Amino acid sequence: MSETAEKQGAAALTLGAIGVVYGDIGTSPLYTMKEIFSPATGIPLDAVHVIGAVSVVFWGLMMVVTLKYVLLILRASNRGEGGIMALTALAVEAAGKTPARHTALLLTGVLGAALFYGDSVITPAISVLSAVEGMEVVTPVLKPYVLPISLGVLVGLFMMQRHGTGVVGKLFGPIIVVWFAVLAFTGLLQIMQQPSILAALNPLQAVAFLRAQGWHMFVAMGAIVLAFTGVEALYADMGHFGKKPIQLAWMALVLPALALNYMGQGALLMRDPSALENPFYRMFPQAWLIAAVVLATCATVIASQAVISGAYSMTKQAIQLGLLPRMQVHYTSAMEAGQIYMPEVNWILLVAVLLAVLGFGSSSALAAAYGIAVTMTMLITTVLTFFVIRSGWHYPLPLAVGATGFFLALDAVLVMACSLKFWEGGWFPLALGLGLFVLMATWRRGRELLIESISQNDPELLPFITSLSGESLHRTSRTAVYAVANPDTVPQALLHNLKHNQVIHERNLILTVVFHEVPSIPVEECVRVTPLVPGFWTVQVNYGFKDTPDIPQALELCLAQGLAVNLFETSYFLSREIIVPTRGSGMAHWREGLFAALARNAGSVAGFLRLPNNCVIELGTRVQI
Repeated sequence: MSETAEKQGAAALTLGAIGVVYGDIGTSPLYTMKEIFSPATGIPLDAVHVIGAVSVVFWGLMMVVTLKYVLLILRASNRGEGGIMALTALAVEAAGKTPARHTALLLTGVLGAALFYGDSVITPAISVLSAVEGMEVVTPVLKPYVLPISLGVLVGLFMMQRHGTGVVGKLFGPIIVVWFAVLAFTGLLQIMQQPSILAALNPLQAVAFLRAQGWHMFVAMGAIVLAFTGVEALYADMGHFGKKPIQLAWMALVLPALALNYMGQGALLMRDPSALENPFYRMFPQAWLIAAVVLATCATVIASQAVISGAYSMTKQAIQLGLLPRMQVHYTSAMEAGQIYMPEVNWILLVAVLLAVLGFGSSSALAAAYGIAVTMTMLITTVLTFFVIRSGWHYPLPLAVGATGFFLALDAVLVMACSLKFWEGGWFPLALGLGLFVLMATWRRGRELLIESISQNDPELLPFITSLSGESLHRTSRTAVYAVANPDTVPQALLHNLKHNQVIHERNLILTVVFHEVPSIPVEECVRVTPLVPGFWTVQVNYGFKDTPDIPQALELCLAQGLAVNLFETSYFLSREIIVPTRGSGMAHWREGLFAALARNAGSVAGFLRLPNNCVIELGTRVQI
């Protein structure tokens, strides 16, 4: 590739990163300063406190976003991928030497992933509401229409998801670039009218502000943390854009624009304390307000889109890691495997978002619910990073502690600060996250019990198929593929075929699909074929948690290992287990009932593995757990 082409590619990736990665944190100026000085926090609105608060925001962006995520966390690449799932897999691989530690790290990462869904509900609700609330600044007459318009925008956003984000995605970058340019320009205009706000660049102002607050510091930080929400997207989207474009976008545009806008809002509040009703929109001249509301709404829709797409991706990864039951996955692009649409996730998210908007009613009320799930995810990210640095990168213990200890303390302060808002709304995303964690843990444990039960009750595979060689069974000249979870026992579908049809196929493949705790598997390692007895083979198909399963495509790869499969003469036999909960030593009875309900409503195995519909035979079997 020529140097010019490389530069053009880097520029395109950087533009894309601006649009997708920074939409959430880029819309935080809509509500952060208003919440810091709201009556609920009790912080006086005077020059000293404004400078101090802006200084904490600025140095928080430097410490939490720049130092922790942009410079440290982005180094934790799992084969080029990022995000809480990829980091968990990296930490488990590096430090999960014993089963107990493996399970502990995995559950920690799963909790962080579950809490992400709380953010996926609150972000669209607070972002769109705060943007549309600008109509009240245009004229108070429009206030009754804020809630209905916000609901309409959100319903439209979620209904558009089934069409894919490819076309809209091309507009993300330019619109968000304009948004950040407007943030910087309006902030700069206010700073020029009140240059004394530049004292906030001195970190001593931040220290003095926090010291003066005493224990009240936690209340202040509970509002200031709103400036850092969305920071997890930097790491989660590393696989889409790469480390360098994300770093360049932050350093060259996003950080300067955010810093200028927060200082501009501070300068405005120093000159005109009455602007606190909505300091962001009060930065604009009256003639610009309608355009500002439209631009802000577009920016918040884009920020919401990024979080919704992230929820789809994380759900797909969780399914393939065995943490959630199968769901429908629609691929909305022939070119990009990462562009997916999941109907069940989409409608569940929509209902939760609409309930949040109706239940809380305003961006200020939602701000109380915002933060606790995000900061807990940030804390979990730091903990997992320690194990990666210590066990994966083999750094000395003092260096590993030094690299993560400061951020761990900072994250702990932010979690405690947000915990003060628990009864004001913080319980909402936390309840969503913990509920999902219970579902994930129950599904994973239930699958383990299911495989154990099948292993105990079904005969061993090798002795059974060896005994068939002496039987005078009719053999049909086709290939049978038996998809199983345990390749060491006889598939229930094979037993049914022999019992009811008195027939066996000339070629029988015992197929297992294994999802590994890595983002992707190289093509040459995708398939492993093992001959058993004449007419029988085991085929293990390996995928990473970001790969897309496609069994017919994988079977074509068997030819390289001496097994030719004619896909036009192949039948796929699947066993659908009917779960029967029993009281015993497995799980609590209510969890077994929950697992049975999830299993009944799980998506089709055939659809998940991309099997041709006209070649699938599905047989049911009852299994007690």
